[in-house]
Amino acid sequence: MLDDSLKTQLTAYLQNLRQPIELVASLGEGQGSKDMLALLQDVAATSDKVTLNLTGDDARKPSFAITRAAGDASVRFAGLPLGHEFTSLVLALLHVGGHPPKVDAEVLDQVRALQGPFHFETYFSQSCQNCPDVVQALNTMAALNPNITHVAIDGALFKDEVEQRQVMAVPTILLNGQPFGQGRMDLEQILAKLDTGAVDRMAEKIRAKDAFDVLVIGGGPAGAAAAIYAARKGINTGVAAERFGGQVLDTMAIENFISVQHTEGPKLASALEQHVKEYDVDIMNLQKAVGLVPTKVPGGLIEVKLENGASLKSRSVILSTGARWRNVNVPGENEYKNRGVAYCPHCDGPLYKGKRVAVIGGGNSGVEAAIDLAGIVAHVTLIEFDSQLRADAVLQRKLASLPNVTIVTSAMTTEILGDGAKVTALTYKDRNSDAVHRVDLEGVFVQIGLVPNTEWLKDSGVALSNRGEIEIDHRGETSIPGVFAAGDATTTPYKQIIIAMGEGSKAALSAFDYLIRLDPARPAEQAAA
Repeated sequence: MLDDSLKTQLTAYLQNLRQPIELVASLGEGQGSKDMLALLQDVAATSDKVTLNLTGDDARKPSFAITRAAGDASVRFAGLPLGHEFTSLVLALLHVGGHPPKVDAEVLDQVRALQGPFHFETYFSQSCQNCPDVVQALNTMAALNPNITHVAIDGALFKDEVEQRQVMAVPTILLNGQPFGQGRMDLEQILAKLDTGAVDRMAEKIRAKDAFDVLVIGGGPAGAAAAIYAARKGINTGVAAERFGGQVLDTMAIENFISVQHTEGPKLASALEQHVKEYDVDIMNLQKAVGLVPTKVPGGLIEVKLENGASLKSRSVILSTGARWRNVNVPGENEYKNRGVAYCPHCDGPLYKGKRVAVIGGGNSGVEAAIDLAGIVAHVTLIEFDSQLRADAVLQRKLASLPNVTIVTSAMTTEILGDGAKVTALTYKDRNSDAVHRVDLEGVFVQIGLVPNTEWLKDSGVALSNRGEIEIDHRGETSIPGVFAAGDATTTPYKQIIIAMGEGSKAALSAFDYLIRLDPARPAEQAAA
């Protein structure tokens, strides 16, 4: 099952095991069980601290549990943890085997203190780049706390279960049999939902912080670059991010990042965070900004209000809050979100194998989504509002060559229909004839561009364009002295990762230049600011 290279790597990793572990397999007669047996035999052969037990009787077959002799940890995979989930398997083996997770000690103590019982189930797909964060976080929690168990379930393998539980997006998380969350969540986000006092404790810590020289709001490529460039100048730098990595976390293949031929969003986001951590930067994750109060005097402190009720102050601020997927804003979209309405074809596509879907949007992202889905689903209907597709010519040619794709242009989506539980159809109006058409289907993938995350700035005095983008000049300056901006939230054209990084670097250099040229406000003035 594993090639020689992976076996060699796994052997090296498992040298870090501190306690013996047992793989308890529950197998059936199908090919999936044969593949799982081969995988487990390969894993067991890499370390004398790993044994294989074939007497498991779990109802889900094929599945296997990773346990340790003390009986105080249990992590289970229902399905093969390959593709994006192979790393999840390796980490689960290590953490159940006593190798410490690379997590802050404070977070580990918070996990160990949870009382439970917490029985988590996560539905994943091997092609989902968002799923590993969830699977790895919950596996780590189960390895640390005997009150927590976790089963990671391959939705494509357990189709009857997926249908019964109406799982139509991955990752989907259940806690004690009830819905807990959908979409990417890291360990700190999961803890915040379980430990209700964590938000208040973090707010108190934030209130106690001194003012920064540069405060970056947002942790995507622009924010990470800004933080690095500011910290390298030796000034007090902080980053407050709703989720470090931003929209890059939701990106699959990245092939236009100069000098790197291919990478994936989560991998790049992790590298960005690690690079920022190489410097003396105060990273405050899971912090959503809700308001900005400009300084009242030159050189005074700018205040950024957070959702948890705390505030941060800084002599300068760099806004890099990025953008999010734009909604179609038609009846049925919100009602059936994650119940047939999806935004990530790579993540959720496998759940629609053999079904009919639509893709809304004829730009590069929409056409790429349609091409990817055509290899999985029964039929794809691509719906574009304009009279022609806007994607690159090479993508259009590829799309046109696929036999199970219908392209509809000059079409305005009017409604997404369902039966109360899931999507059943979509309607669109022909913009040339005004005729309304119905397409029966099971899934709708929305790919119509981005909207900037700037609603929280509307009453701040920061000038915004009619599209909600932060207006900046060639130095990244906004309409408010001491406030700079960079990335997809701004009026900079061409929303690309490499451009956002350059803009973030430029904004940090501009902020530093602003600070060194500014006469600092006197202490009394700062207190009044």
